[in-house]
Amino acid sequence: MKKKNHTLVNEFTLQGFSSFCEHQFTLFIVFFALYMLTLAGNIITVAIISLDRRLHTPMYFFLGMLSASETVYTVIIIPKMLCNLVGLSQSISLAGCAAQMFFFITLAINNCFLLTAMGYDRYVAICHPLRYTVIMNRRVCIQLVWGACSIGLIVAMTQVTSVFRLPFCATKVAHFFCDIWPVMKLSCIDTTVNEILTLIISVLVILVPMGLVFISYILIISTILKIASAEGRKKAFATCASHLTVVIVHYGCASIAYLKPKSENSKDEDQLISVTYTVVTPLLNPVVYTLRNKEAKDALLRAIGRKLS
Repeated sequence: MKKKNHTLVNEFTLQGFSSFCEHQFTLFIVFFALYMLTLAGNIITVAIISLDRRLHTPMYFFLGMLSASETVYTVIIIPKMLCNLVGLSQSISLAGCAAQMFFFITLAINNCFLLTAMGYDRYVAICHPLRYTVIMNRRVCIQLVWGACSIGLIVAMTQVTSVFRLPFCATKVAHFFCDIWPVMKLSCIDTTVNEILTLIISVLVILVPMGLVFISYILIISTILKIASAEGRKKAFATCASHLTVVIVHYGCASIAYLKPKSENSKDEDQLISVTYTVVTPLLNPVVYTLRNKEAKDALLRAIGRKLS
């Protein structure tokens, strides 16, 4: 019987923002505008880092990788959400749902560990400036990026396989994309084992990198406080401020979404949290790192100047 129920379900319906029916068009306009800004900002960030040799440093290499990852991350989720808002298509095939969940998990975890790598880069730059170029060589940077991507792929394969082996009886996903918890709720059988696995994975991929970033900043702050000049301390803090802002928002939203007991969240609260880390956070990268970063702004102005000339 379980097998029969499983084979009957070949597509899901994404309920999206059905509880905000009267505001759907307004939400579409807002999310579409944010999506365009996110795409433009991250693509411009990747372009100026690739084209300007002055930005070929470990810090900007990681930033470029993060912006590229965030671009794909938003493409996986937001277009489908926008179609849902204007009533074009609320259905998604079983394979499409599995693919969306796979890429979402891969890229979300990849972003977590890229932020950790960026924290390590700042630690080396401030705490070991004379050995920076030796420690953060090209090979190490590439290994850190591949490590982040590999962890994401392994966890995504594990998670998606465990979820889509379940027999499904219901078809309405109470979310605007195929996230883990809403899809698991559609199963015909008890999902306690899957929930425990998801919680363990969430703890590991959120708290471990967050802990490593926290340790990096303890060491960074202790080193900065030893700098004699106020100007030197201010400059050192400035190099970390952008990264710390993104880290707090990213890990904060992820912790609330995946570590908070599910019974404490309503559907609307879950969606609000999800909007923050799927729509708002990817926009933070170009805004915080590019618009507030003198080197990146100068590189952008040079690129515009060359284009105009």
